[in-house]
Amino acid sequence: MTNTEISDNNPEKELKIDKSILDDKTKQISKKNTTQNKKITPKNDKSTKSFDEISNEIFRDLFSKKDSLVKEIKELETKKNEIEKDIESNFKGQSDNIAKRVKGFQEYLTGALQNLSQNVEGLELVSQPIIVKPSPLDEKKQDNSTNNVVNVPALSETFKPDKEIIKSCFTSFTEQPDFYAEPWKLRRSLDSSDIEIMDDWFFNMGGRGSLESRGSRQKNALLSAGLISILGELYGDQFQTLILASQPERLGEWRRILQDSLGLTRDDFGPNSGIVLFERPEGVIERADRLEANEELPFIIIDAAETSVEIPILQFPLWVAFAGSDNEIYDDLELN
Repeated sequence: MTNTEISDNNPEKELKIDKSILDDKTKQISKKNTTQNKKITPKNDKSTKSFDEISNEIFRDLFSKKDSLVKEIKELETKKNEIEKDIESNFKGQSDNIAKRVKGFQEYLTGALQNLSQNVEGLELVSQPIIVKPSPLDEKKQDNSTNNVVNVPALSETFKPDKEIIKSCFTSFTEQPDFYAEPWKLRRSLDSSDIEIMDDWFFNMGGRGSLESRGSRQKNALLSAGLISILGELYGDQFQTLILASQPERLGEWRRILQDSLGLTRDDFGPNSGIVLFERPEGVIERADRLEANEELPFIIIDAAETSVEIPILQFPLWVAFAGSDNEIYDDLELN
């Protein structure tokens, strides 16, 4: 019996058989899918676990590297602070002092070359005539009975006639500094202690004597600038300032401070100008003698680093010598 025959005879039965077959197939497919899903899911779990572990390890490495870098940075910062403290304790201010000395030497050298050229131009090449003094036997005897009495005023009264002018200058020095004042006028202000020292130098010492150093060359030069300004009010162009300091760096520092305090230029420092700088006392004495011979007034300033004053300097009417302490002189010599 064939299939066609069965189908013709019982069609409902045939339909039932087909349904059962389909149901079986669907069951088998679902079983396969479930088994496949079961197989796949553990793999996915393993992959997710491995990824988390890897990410955690990476983060751990990053955090450990971060901690090590932070430690290294802290160590470097401590080393940096130690080096800065060492530099401040051992070399603080040395670079500034070296720069000032170099600049001062440069200024002094340029001024010295200018002075040398001016001196060469002013040399007299004509031979000087020989002066023959008469013999003491040919001189007439003078009568010793007639002695002329010369009244020499006390040193403290030298500047007494000019007291009002000097006191008015003292008052202006204590006011606010005038940075645009005329040249040879003090452009800085002074303390009351500086005014007391200047008052003593004028009215008790008579413009000649030693003063205790103010503690630094800058302060001494500023005080000297005030003296130069007052003498300029009294004598005008009839006086010249002669500064003695045995090192070119010191003279350069004097030049720089006076130039700034009095509003001067390089042309004001030279043999034919208002201020002349000297390294040796012999040059100061020779220049002062020439000024007095020309009826002019020398004003001699001696640096605090000079340990002695030549006796011929003491004969001139205007001079001030700054007496430095032992520590100040030692520090100055050590820096130079």
